[in-house]
Amino acid sequence: MLYLALSILFSVLLLVNFRLFPKYDINTTQAISLNYIVCFITGLILMPKGQSFSLDLSQNWTWYCLILGVGFIITFLLSGLATQRMGMTATSLANNVSLVLPVMASLFLFNTDMQFDAVNYLGLACAFVALILVSIKKETASAADLKSVGVSGGLLVIAVFLMYGVTNTAINFLNLNFIPNPDLTIPVTLVMVLGAMIAGLCLFAYTLWKEKKLPNKQTLIASITLGVPNFLSFFLLILALTAFGNSGAFVYPIYNIGVILVSSVIGILFFREKLSPLNYTGLGIAFLAIVLISHQSIF
Repeated sequence: MLYLALSILFSVLLLVNFRLFPKYDINTTQAISLNYIVCFITGLILMPKGQSFSLDLSQNWTWYCLILGVGFIITFLLSGLATQRMGMTATSLANNVSLVLPVMASLFLFNTDMQFDAVNYLGLACAFVALILVSIKKETASAADLKSVGVSGGLLVIAVFLMYGVTNTAINFLNLNFIPNPDLTIPVTLVMVLGAMIAGLCLFAYTLWKEKKLPNKQTLIASITLGVPNFLSFFLLILALTAFGNSGAFVYPIYNIGVILVSSVIGILFFREKLSPLNYTGLGIAFLAIVLISHQSIF
């Protein structure tokens, strides 16, 4: 549980970074593009003794990891576009409900060690209900605004749903098939990060050409405060999957609702965010879902 708890905390730290970016005049796109360089350096620093980074393009898993890294950047871009066109609620729902894809893959496609009982399945149902209730926020967009985005806006939300679901499923698949030894987690993870870094540098070059604006000092610092927890959250999530028999059906629901619970508490205490009665109900159900899903480990 320690790996999973730490992954949740570092993921919340990412959200805190994003929350503070507007206050310090940070270019979010540039910071995200550059943060993968910091991710890669962080992984190299944490590399166990006796191991080294290598890129063997003759291996199929290398290409899988590189493509997955590119998928991280594509998912980010789609999320940004969907948020701008369809609002935070629709995008957040697509992100959270995409949990169904890695959960179903873990339960019915992957040969994982953990066996689910009726209580676990009840916890999964509670998790989906909780994620939907917590995601419901008041939007400022008018009905006319939402109507004007048409079919393309709806397709964007579907794309966000698919990309989040597919990338999380792919992480589970790669960990199950290509990281049998936890000691090899960092070298394999670095290949994924390399794919994201290459795509991020391409995105950075594009934004530099389009905006004609170099990153300021705050943005460069933000790429560091973003990159370190970004790598650690991802690395620890993979370790958590390994620790729980690569059961995405167990890890991903607890991870998602754990991030929501902790970030909601921080938002209320430090950023004066307000939650609706539906949101509080969702948080309560989320806590119940964690207990039900992990009851074998708790009791």
